[in-house]
Amino acid sequence: MEKLNMLLQISAKLYEHLSVSPKSNNRDEYINTINYMLDKRGAIIEELMNDGFRFDEQNRIHRTLLELDNGIKKRLADVMDAVKQDMANLQKTKKSEQQYYNP
Repeated sequence: MEKLNMLLQISAKLYEHLSVSPKSNNRDEYINTINYMLDKRGAIIEELMNDGFRFDEQNRIHRTLLELDNGIKKRLADVMDAVKQDMANLQKTKKSEQQYYNP
């Protein structure tokens, strides 16, 4: 039960962290924090699965974890889309700069 509570806590922290969009100068730290939390969360899930964890729809904590997981997936997708958009903008800027210097 302790591992389940740890999973709930780290999932809630990750969900909360993903709700705030990073400032451009803190983006690397923001992404590193996401990676750290995902790794920690993954390790706890792996331990639970090795211990024979089974999802129970009647259990309130299990339902909460499922809701958090769905929210985390959605917010991670939003963060990935933002990063992809930034990368596309950077490539466009580079291409424009190259065309300017070498028409």
